[in-house]
Amino acid sequence: MSNADLTKTTAEQARAERTRCGRCYRPNVDILEKPDELLVLADVPGATSETIDVKFEDGTLTIHAQVEPRQDAQTQYLLNEYGVGDFHRSFDVSEAVDAAKITAEYADGVLTLHLPKAEAVKPRVIKVQG
Repeated sequence: MSNADLTKTTAEQARAERTRCGRCYRPNVDILEKPDELLVLADVPGATSETIDVKFEDGTLTIHAQVEPRQDAQTQYLLNEYGVGDFHRSFDVSEAVDAAKITAEYADGVLTLHLPKAEAVKPRVIKVQG
């Protein structure tokens, strides 16, 4: 299984349209392949574990995180460079992942998803009888 199994093409991403007003960001991710699992590390600064939704449906893994503004609407900024908005990203997931065992954790602005590989695709060591 390769990272290409998890990512959508640019054309596929362009077809998705947002219907919610406000800013929406695409979180940066790292995808790592380990012997027993894939790890997805997504940057979602300003979110909390309560405002992050991770869903797996019909072979698609979706990350959505809501981030509330740090200041109220009446705040007078001298400089305002930090944009605030929701994070949203989706990936097509190979059938080589055991969807029932996907877990997630959030710490220090990083969402970590553990996608265990299905037993059928894990390498097996076969003992040779002599």
